[in-house]
Amino acid sequence: MKFFVDTAEIDQIRELHALGMVDGVTTNPSLIAKSGRDILGVIKEICEIVEGPVSAEVVALEADAMIAEGRKLAAIAPNIAVKVPLTWDGLKACKVLSGEGNMVNVTLCFSANQALLAAKAGATFISPFIGRLDDINIDGLDLIADIRTIYDNYGFDTQILAASIRSANHMSECAKIGADVATAPPSVIKAMANHVLTDKGLAGFMADVAKAGIKIL
Repeated sequence: MKFFVDTAEIDQIRELHALGMVDGVTTNPSLIAKSGRDILGVIKEICEIVEGPVSAEVVALEADAMIAEGRKLAAIAPNIAVKVPLTWDGLKACKVLSGEGNMVNVTLCFSANQALLAAKAGATFISPFIGRLDDINIDGLDLIADIRTIYDNYGFDTQILAASIRSANHMSECAKIGADVATAPPSVIKAMANHVLTDKGLAGFMADVAKAGIKIL
């Protein structure tokens, strides 16, 4: 499973990229606004760091305006994936932009029917939002499984990009189900390294080292 990092913080992207933990980046205007920087400048800098897809989101809601914005975003770098919402206008924009050879990430997906429409419209990625479904007492992981079944049934090339990831458990469950990609905040990716028994074992080891006065350097 590929890891995309869901942030616009350049230092965090550089750190994870250096460890091989970043296959792509997802951004949105809200994330970039927190940095106080120009949206196009931030996206360009991220594209220079990361070789994989960098999702950049349109802000228009009408199809023609989405297409115009998408073309402008796609011109920033060849690894841009234009992010559009899963609305009827968003699907129209997806069809045009993907038909022009651009990667398109269709976001805000909350049902298998929506994911099926996005695949038919030529989406490169579909982004089902796990955490937001969990918030309303619907198991978001079930949606990932349903989309996986549908896409496999018909050989769709659209990649399942699990989004709204809230925990390390979400990451492992998405991997088991067969999501192609999971996008998560840096804190969640780092939390995947944590385990109480690792901490316990390391504490015991360090106590033994101290007791024995072991030094390597």
